[in-house]
Amino acid sequence: MKMTKVVPFAMTALLLGSVAIAPTASANGGEAVVTNATQQDEQSPQVQPIFIKVAGTIENVEERDNATYYTTKDGENTNVFVVNKDTLIFDNTGKEVKLQKGDKVTAYTYANKPMLMIYPPQYNPEVIIVESKEMGSVTVDFFNKDLVNTDNSLKLNVGEETVVQSQSGKEVSAKDLAEQHLLVFYTITTRSIPAQTPPTKVIVLDATAEEQGEVGEEASSNSAVQEIIKNDFYDINGTTMVPLRLIAEELGFKVESTGTGAIISKGALSYTITRGEKAYGYNKALRHFEVAPALLEPTKTYVPVEFFEELMQ
Repeated sequence: MKMTKVVPFAMTALLLGSVAIAPTASANGGEAVVTNATQQDEQSPQVQPIFIKVAGTIENVEERDNATYYTTKDGENTNVFVVNKDTLIFDNTGKEVKLQKGDKVTAYTYANKPMLMIYPPQYNPEVIIVESKEMGSVTVDFFNKDLVNTDNSLKLNVGEETVVQSQSGKEVSAKDLAEQHLLVFYTITTRSIPAQTPPTKVIVLDATAEEQGEVGEEASSNSAVQEIIKNDFYDINGTTMVPLRLIAEELGFKVESTGTGAIISKGALSYTITRGEKAYGYNKALRHFEVAPALLEPTKTYVPVEFFEELMQ
């Protein structure tokens, strides 16, 4: 077994270097259209993005842990999109589609959503858009009471022909779109500032202000987790091992020692972990680590960092 204590700074640089936060952009006929940065600076102040946008081509598909993991490549960048039943998947015209290997996709996820800084980066997106050859543009953003988005680049003129839906399936109408996070499909815009469009379809992303506050609290906890990982980890055969108790308790889990491992629990969730064994208990089911938990320092059990992705979903 190869075990090394890697310099934290070097690992952090590797991880952060692989993540890019792109500005809000539209996919028109399958091509990304991004406003010139200098021109945008002159016209309006910089706005913190609500959503992170990550694009790539699907190269691998793997089913595990009640989710599907799509590995994507964009040039030298590799990212993984973790998709479950709640992820909205459409093409750029607003048609529901299924993801397939070879699809060119763009994923949108809340910028303050917790994310472990591992390589390759993994995202749990709210929306994934598949590029098609048909004409169609997409924007995912917060729209104010005048139905203008955060960087003042798009205003919605909702008409009778606009299809209005909600992520949860509850009934909504045009008057319910103000001050909401929206997934917008459209084909034409004016040349004004902001550009105006009669959208073909608008979907309300049902994240309430309370839920967004909870995401913010989780993001704060996530920062503390990143600090722990940066300063306390080992690399074993390419797997990053991190301290079980420190991170689990930071995430709000109760940790009880069993002498040979630990039981960690929160609410209805319970995990039983044994040092030296790849299999671990999840409620009444069995799951498996890539590398077995180990006592790498006195009184400290280390587990693969991917385990905490599971706890943070």
